[in-house]
Amino acid sequence: MKTTIYDVAKKAGVSISTVSRVINNTGRISAKTKKKVLDVIEQLGYQPSVVASALTGKRTRTIGLIIPDVANPFFAELARRVEDRGRELGFNLLMCNTDNNPDTEDMYLSLLRQKSVDGIIIGTNARNHRVLRELLEENLPVALIAQDIPELMIDVVAVDDYLGGYQAAQHLVSLGHKRIAILVGNMNRTSDKYRLEAFRQALEDNGLELTEDLVIRTDYSREDGKRAARELLTSPKRPTAIFACFDFLAIGVYQAAKELGLRIPDDVSVVGFDNTILASIVDPPLTTIAQPIDEMGRQVMDLLVREIEGDKKTKQRVILPPELIIRQSTKPISQADGR
Repeated sequence: MKTTIYDVAKKAGVSISTVSRVINNTGRISAKTKKKVLDVIEQLGYQPSVVASALTGKRTRTIGLIIPDVANPFFAELARRVEDRGRELGFNLLMCNTDNNPDTEDMYLSLLRQKSVDGIIIGTNARNHRVLRELLEENLPVALIAQDIPELMIDVVAVDDYLGGYQAAQHLVSLGHKRIAILVGNMNRTSDKYRLEAFRQALEDNGLELTEDLVIRTDYSREDGKRAARELLTSPKRPTAIFACFDFLAIGVYQAAKELGLRIPDDVSVVGFDNTILASIVDPPLTTIAQPIDEMGRQVMDLLVREIEGDKKTKQRVILPPELIIRQSTKPISQADGR
């Protein structure tokens, strides 16, 4: 027979309400009593009912996280940081991977509502603004991570994508590169838009032009990054440098260059964006724009939990600064092939 809260209370010699307060971490309970209850819970293998807690209006101590691609190291690392901070604050995480599919995203949003999560963190394109507005109207705490939707009053934690895109272009220009390409996503994310806008502006500020043949759209996957890089690297007017808006795309550039017999950075310099674990372990190590992943994960969870706990009444947009990390995937054009 399944262990109930009544069994825990009886064995621990306390009231049911005391057990409930220990489970939900509410009210004043002595350290001795709390330890006794937790020991009994462990002994009996008691599993509190999340559904029952939700039906009685109590918190489920669960937060949903929706990300576009768990295979992308940036989102995998970000999810880990969010989960770590959530655990520190006493919350469990339900992670949902959409594979960049808007229908899957809507399905997961509906599922999380049914599960009565205490809040939701969204790292996907969030194209269905109607659903987001419904969640906000229901007063369900929602926060965006690594993107922004300016037209919605919603908590946001993101990096300054515009500054990051500008830094990437400025670095390559400072090395003497003039024909520079960029790999971006499908422009549904504000991060792609800002990075592309800034990249174009930085080139213009240096008297250079970003022609449309140097702007290649991708579906965010490593495979499509490889496809896009091959398109550029087999062009009669091959660029001497490529900025990939995600480290994951940059890995595709590395693979395409290797298959074509080209060397990085001798034949083409490469800059990524994210500074995931991949950036430091590829050969040569990748020059990239670092996102403060640890800080982003911590701050988005803190914002959401503060709203859940009723400690925050206003929405906040937290925009963190990126950092250019120079490694061995870029070099001056004078040391390359002279184009």
